[in-house]
Amino acid sequence: MLSIKKTIVVLVALGTFSASCTDDFEEVNTDPNRIELISPGTLLNPILYEMSSFNARRSDDFTFALMQVALPFPSASGGIHRYDVTENSGSSTWTTYYRWLTNIKEMHAAAVKANDPNYEAIALTLNAWGYSLLTDSFGDVSMVEAARGDEGILYPAFDTQKAIYTKILADLETANGKFDPAKAMVYGDDILYRKDVAKWRKFCNSLRLRLLLRVSKREEMNAAAKMAEIITNPTLYPVFTSNADAAILQISGIPPLISPWGRAVDFRTGRAASSFFIDHLNALNDPRRARFFTQATSKDGRTQVGYKGIPSGYEGTDTQFDYAPSTFNIALVTAPMVTVLMPYAEVEFIKAELAQKGIAPGDAKAAYEKGVKAAIEQWGAVMPADYFTNPAAAYQGTLEQIMLQKYLALFFVDYQQWFEYRRTGYPVLPTTNAMLNNKVVPVRFRYPTTVQTNNAENYKKAVEMMGGDDINTKVWWEK
Repeated sequence: MLSIKKTIVVLVALGTFSASCTDDFEEVNTDPNRIELISPGTLLNPILYEMSSFNARRSDDFTFALMQVALPFPSASGGIHRYDVTENSGSSTWTTYYRWLTNIKEMHAAAVKANDPNYEAIALTLNAWGYSLLTDSFGDVSMVEAARGDEGILYPAFDTQKAIYTKILADLETANGKFDPAKAMVYGDDILYRKDVAKWRKFCNSLRLRLLLRVSKREEMNAAAKMAEIITNPTLYPVFTSNADAAILQISGIPPLISPWGRAVDFRTGRAASSFFIDHLNALNDPRRARFFTQATSKDGRTQVGYKGIPSGYEGTDTQFDYAPSTFNIALVTAPMVTVLMPYAEVEFIKAELAQKGIAPGDAKAAYEKGVKAAIEQWGAVMPADYFTNPAAAYQGTLEQIMLQKYLALFFVDYQQWFEYRRTGYPVLPTTNAMLNNKVVPVRFRYPTTVQTNNAENYKKAVEMMGGDDINTKVWWEK
């Protein structure tokens, strides 16, 4: 991946390595036989695998608990499902995204040097994906001066979220114009799209739709007009039109494409399905239940009692429940399996929302139903012919209903359920008296303590711009 010198200066810029430790490190440790130059494709597969694997794990250990999909059980006190989000809950998110954004930067530089527009466009797309995840998790973060330790910038300034979104949305527009299906991708393998440039372009524009919707409350971004342009001009702005287009990475189980879970059994041990999530699937008689969860059993384990969860943030002890709750289906993390960067269903739910709000032309009901069908079939379940005859599933024309199905569709997609809840307030999550933070869902991670210590001056400036460094400090697009 990165040379030793570049790796260290990146860590310094992140606030995770002391600058004094860099002296003579490269001279002692550099391999004289190392090839320093990379091709545009050298880093593509490691970026895709490592980032999507990390995102899957963060869905599991953060998003599921916060957004009432699943929870640790038993859980006598505390826990993210009770909104106990600590100062360093986002530390791995900060460090991991910056590590791979640095690699994306190198990939982009190699593509420019090779004069290869497709790899340049892919790098721009992945950079927008990575920075959107980072800024939506924290708010203002370093972008312009990030990963420039080799230029002597060891203490990068923070950029506003508005500036970050302006840049990455412009980059996605640029990337769309650079993709050239007539030009082959010649630098190694592509584990996501197998060198299908047309599909990469669809991912680029689908991601742009996601991010435009995210900032649509900010009138200065002119997001409504841009989304309408994308929706009405599929020739110029192709987006996902089926599950075959979706950015879903197939994990074969053959090294290096192995499950992110070393022991798949750990995925469901000490876990319970949240009653909020599973009860909605029950009301819908949804075929994803068997794909996602086991059936609950009687306390002695002898009798199955259907799909049944535990309330998130429950009060009292676990002895109050007279059943062993549903837990995760271990097949979700047993290769062959998938990690999801962006599902096709999300695009249909975006179209449904835009039509429902009158932002773009289209049939909201048809898009809603396509989104539901795609989300079910994405997990290998069969769409029941009578699914929409169920009053709980039949389209009622409300944003709340669209967002509930979108919430279900964003299962296992990094932090997206959390981000969309913050944007819309849906689905409405139940609360209990055992929840902390005044029973309010946190809206961001605090900056890691290493950043506060090692990049103190710029940290203080960022906190002033943000209006605080608190889990309740809203980011720019939420205000």
